[in-house]
Amino acid sequence: MATIKDVAKYAGVSTSTVSHVLNKTRFVSEDISVRVMAAVEELNYAPSALARSLKVNHTRTFGMLLTTSTNPFFGEVVKGVERRCYQQGYNLILCNTEGDLDRMHDNLDTLLQKRVDGLLLMCSEMEGSVFDPFSRHQPVPTVVMDWGPVDFPSDKIQDNSHHGGYLATRHLIEQGHTRIGCLTGPLDKLPAQQRLSGFIQAMEEAGLEINKQWIASGNFECEGGELAFNEVFERGELPTALFVCNDMMAMGVINTANKKGIKVPEDLSIVGYDDIKLAKYITPSLTTIHQPKHRLGQQAVDTLLDKIHSKRATNTVIQLEPTLVVRDSVLNLNPTDTI
Repeated sequence: MATIKDVAKYAGVSTSTVSHVLNKTRFVSEDISVRVMAAVEELNYAPSALARSLKVNHTRTFGMLLTTSTNPFFGEVVKGVERRCYQQGYNLILCNTEGDLDRMHDNLDTLLQKRVDGLLLMCSEMEGSVFDPFSRHQPVPTVVMDWGPVDFPSDKIQDNSHHGGYLATRHLIEQGHTRIGCLTGPLDKLPAQQRLSGFIQAMEEAGLEINKQWIASGNFECEGGELAFNEVFERGELPTALFVCNDMMAMGVINTANKKGIKVPEDLSIVGYDDIKLAKYITPSLTTIHQPKHRLGQQAVDTLLDKIHSKRATNTVIQLEPTLVVRDSVLNLNPTDTI
C-alpha cells in the first residue's frame, strides 16, 4: 500500500506539499498539483483518515447514544441525524444502550476513546442519574436530544410535549367528548409528565372532571398500551375517548379494544402522539400529534456543528412545536344541524 512518502517521491515534491495539495491547506501551483494528483492515481494512494485526524485534531465523526426501542419514532429521528451528517461530510457512530446504564457508560467510553468530534445523546435511562460523561475524558461538544438527560448542562433539542398533550386533549373536547381518559408513558420520564400536564390543562380549562379511574401508565410500547387499557377496562365504565401518549401504545389499545368488541372510533375515540409512519396505515388511521422527527435529528446535528465552529461557551435550548394530524380514530359527538 502506497504511503504519502511514496507519492512525494514519485511526484518529486516534499510530503508537506502532497499534504497541502490533498487537503487544500495552502496554495500550490497548478503544475505541481497536477503532478501530485497524477502520482496519487498512479500509485492508488488512499490517505489515512486516522493519520489525518491525529494531525488536524478532529475526526469528522459524531457519536450518538440511543435507547434501543421497537418504537419507529427513534428510527425516524436517527434517519434525520444520518442524513444531515452525510450532507455535512461527517460520519456517525451509533451506539444502542439497550436501556442499560452500564452499557451506556461503556459505549460512551468507546466513543470518546475514538475521539469523536461531538456527541448526540438520546438516552432516557440517564434521567434521574448523576451523569458526568467527561469524568475520565476530555469534554467534547454535546447536544442532548428529546429523551435525553434533563439536568446535564449542554445544548438541548426538545419537543414541546406539554403543548402536544394539550392539543390532543383539546381536539377531543372540540369533537364533543367530555368523558376523557389518558394513558401515559412512564411518569419518571419527562415527556410523559409533560404530555399528562397538557391533558390536565385542557381538561381544567374546559371545566371537565379528571377521572383518575381513566388514567393509567404504560411503557411507550404496544404491550404498554395493552396493559394500561386493560387496567382502565377492569375498573368499570369506560370513557368515550382516550388520549394515548404515544402511537405505539395507541396501536396496542386499538388492538386490545377490538378483541373485546369495542370499536374505534364508534365506541372509543383515540388520539395518539408522535405521528410515526405506521399511524396512517392502521385501521382506523390514527389521529395523532406530529413530532418533526427528521427536523429534530437535523437540528441536533446543526446545533452540534454550530457549537464546534463557534466555540461558544453558552448553551442553548431549541424547542420544536408539535401539530395535530386529524385522521379517522376520533368520533365527532357534536350534534349536527338538521333542517
